[in-house]
Amino acid sequence: MPDLLLELFSEEIPARMQAKAADDLRRMVTDKLVAEGLVYEGARAFATPRRLALSVHGIPARQPDLKEERRGPRVGGPEPAIQGFLKATGLASIDEAKIQPDKKGNFYIALIEKPGRPALDVLAEILPVIVRTFPWPKSMRWGERSARPGALTWVRPLHAITATFGPETEEPDVVNFSVDGIEAGQTTFGHRFMAPAAISVRHFDDYEAKLKAAKVVLDPQTRKDMILADAKTLAQAQNLELVEDQGLLDEVTGLVEWPVALMGSFDKEFLSIPGEVIRATIRNNQKCFVVSDPSTVKLTNKFILTANIEATDGGKAIVAGNERVIRARLSDAKFFYETDLKTKLEDRLPKFDQIVFHEKLGTQGERIKRIERLAAEIAPLVGADVEKTKRAAHLAKADLLTEVVGEFPELQGLMGKYYALAQGEDASVAAASEDHYKPQGPADRVPTDPVSVAVALADKIDTLVGFWAADEKPTGSKDPYALRRAALGVIRLIVENSIRSNLVAIFDWQNDLILQSIAVTRRNAGAGTFFIGKGLEAWNDTRVEQRCIDLLSFFADRLKVQLREQGARHDLVDAVFSLGGQDDLLLVVRRVEALGNFLDTEDGKNLLAGTKRAGNILAIEEKRDKRTFDGAPDPSLYRQDEEKALAKAIDQVKREASRAVAAEDFGGAMSVMATLRPAVDAFFDKVKVNDDDPDVRENRLKLLNEIRAATRAVADFSKIQD
Repeated sequence: MPDLLLELFSEEIPARMQAKAADDLRRMVTDKLVAEGLVYEGARAFATPRRLALSVHGIPARQPDLKEERRGPRVGGPEPAIQGFLKATGLASIDEAKIQPDKKGNFYIALIEKPGRPALDVLAEILPVIVRTFPWPKSMRWGERSARPGALTWVRPLHAITATFGPETEEPDVVNFSVDGIEAGQTTFGHRFMAPAAISVRHFDDYEAKLKAAKVVLDPQTRKDMILADAKTLAQAQNLELVEDQGLLDEVTGLVEWPVALMGSFDKEFLSIPGEVIRATIRNNQKCFVVSDPSTVKLTNKFILTANIEATDGGKAIVAGNERVIRARLSDAKFFYETDLKTKLEDRLPKFDQIVFHEKLGTQGERIKRIERLAAEIAPLVGADVEKTKRAAHLAKADLLTEVVGEFPELQGLMGKYYALAQGEDASVAAASEDHYKPQGPADRVPTDPVSVAVALADKIDTLVGFWAADEKPTGSKDPYALRRAALGVIRLIVENSIRSNLVAIFDWQNDLILQSIAVTRRNAGAGTFFIGKGLEAWNDTRVEQRCIDLLSFFADRLKVQLREQGARHDLVDAVFSLGGQDDLLLVVRRVEALGNFLDTEDGKNLLAGTKRAGNILAIEEKRDKRTFDGAPDPSLYRQDEEKALAKAIDQVKREASRAVAAEDFGGAMSVMATLRPAVDAFFDKVKVNDDDPDVRENRLKLLNEIRAATRAVADFSKIQD
C-alpha cells in the first residue's frame, strides 16, 4: 500500500517545542486519516531544528465505498417534507426510495451509496488545514504577505513543503496543495552550512538517506546517542568523566542537525567557586557539558560543547569563541559568589519583611518566623535538636536574596548550604538550607537528617495550612502554588523516615499561628508597615476544625496517589481513613499494607464478601424500616446455634482485634479477623435473617450490624471494592 512522506521545512524551531510538535503532527494527520476511513499501518514523526517530518506507511490507495440508509418522511406525508428528503439524499424521484413498514406506519428509506475518493485527493484536502491550524505555543507572520488578512502564522518562517504519496516500489505522486503561496513538492534542503543545496526526494527511505548524505541526522534519538557517545569518548580520552545531564542533552539535540562534540577549557582559578555554580553558568549560557575527575568526583577546568558543523580548522575557532564567553560568565559568577560571602545570611533577613509572600499570608519575614516556630515544635517528634532546628529554619531562606541565586534560581537552598558552612554554621544547620525544599518530586531524595526533616516538614505544612486558610486550594488541574507536591513531600518525609505524627493537631496549631501573625501585621500596617493583609475576616468566618478536616482529606487523596504508584489499592486508603481520626500517616500506611496482605488471602476475600453481604442486607432493611439497627443483640432471642456461635466469635474478635490495634499489630488484628470467617459463613448458610417473628428479625439485623462493627476495628470494609 502507498506511503505518505510529509516535511515542513522552516527556520530554526525552538528546541523546547520540537518533541511536542512532532507528536502533534503525527496525531493530527493520523486522526484525520482515520476519520476519512483511511486506516494506516504505522506512523513515525521526526524533528530537527529546521524541519518537522512525518512518515505514514500502509495507507489505502482510496477510501472505502460507503452505503447508508436514511429514513425519510411517512408515505403520504406533506409534499415539502418529501421534496426536502429527495434533495438531501440526491434521489431523482420518490420512486427510487424503498418503503419500510413500521409500527407507526410506512416510511420512505433512501439507500445512499457514496463512492470512496482517492487517498491522494483526501490528503490534498486535509494537509493544508493541518498546516494552517498547527498548535504552536507561539507563532509569527513574516515577509510581504504578513500584513495580508488570513496570512499563515508559523513558529518560524516556513520555506518549503515536501509531500509525496505512493508505493515504495514506484515513483510517488506529489500531494497537490499549497499553503500561503508555498507549493508542496518533492524538494527539501540539507544542512544550512555544509550542504545547503536543494534535494529531490521520493519516499521516506530515500529522503532519510539523502538527508544524511547532506549532513542532516533526521532522528532525534540518533542525534542524542551520537552526542552522548562522542562526549563520553572525548572525556575518557583525557581520563575524565562526562557529567551527564538529561535535560541539557535533550535541549542540545534540538539545536543541531549534524552534532560534532568538541572539548574546551577555562582557567583553573574558577574552580574555587562551587561546582554547581560552574555547571549552571556553563549550562545556561553556552549549553555545554562539564566533566569531572573520576578519582576526586570534582569538576575539572574542561567542558564539552556540541557544534552543528564539521569545521575546516577542526573546531578551533568554535572552541575559542565558547571559551571567551564562558571565561566572562565564570568571572561574573566568581564575583557574585565572593560578594555573597561578604554578607552573613542572618544580615539579609530584615529585607524579607519588605517582600510579600502572598497578599493573604503576609510577608516572607512573617513566614520565616512561622516556619521557625513550627520547626521547633516538630523537632522533638523527629529526634532533632531544637536549637539547631530553630537556627536552621531561621537561615533556610536567606540565600534567596544572594547574587548567585538571583542569577541562578535553581541553586536556591544549595547556595544557602555553602554560605552557611562558610560562616561556620553547624553541618546539620547548613544541610537544612538545601534539604528543606526536598523532596520536590517522586524521584527526588528524601532528607534523613532530623534537623532537615523538621524544617522541611515545617516549610511544607506552613504552605499547605496557609493556602488552605486563604481558600487557595487546588482546583481541577490547576495548582499554582504546587500544593499537591507539598502534600506528597510531607507524606514521603513522614513515611520514609518512620515519623509518628498527629497532623490535625499540627494543622490546628499552625492555623492559629498564621492568624496571629497576620493580625499583628495588619495592626502594624497602620504604622506604615509594608503589607496589607487581606481576607482575614473571611478566615475568621470559617471553622478551623472543618479546614483541618478538609486538609486531611486532601492528604488522603495524595496518599492514594502515592500508594497507587507503589502498586497498592487506593480503595484501601479510603477504608482506613473512613474510620475517622486517622491522621498518623505512618500508621495509615502500615494499616493499609496489612489490610492489603489480608485481602490477598482466601480468608480475607471470603470475610470481605460476608461483611459486604451483611452490609447490603442492613442497607435494604434500614431503608425499608427507616431506622438503624444499632445496639447489642439480645442473647435470649437467639434461636439457632449459628447465631450463638457468630455472637461469641464477634465478641472474641472485638476484644482481640482491639488489643492488637492498640499495640499497632495490624497484621495480628487481621489474623484475628480471619477467625470470624467460619461463623459468618455458617450464619448466612443456615440462618434466615428476615424471620417471621419481628423481634427475632430485629435481633438478627443487630447481629449483622455487629459484624460490621467488629471489622471496623481495622477498616471500613464497605469502602473496599470487590
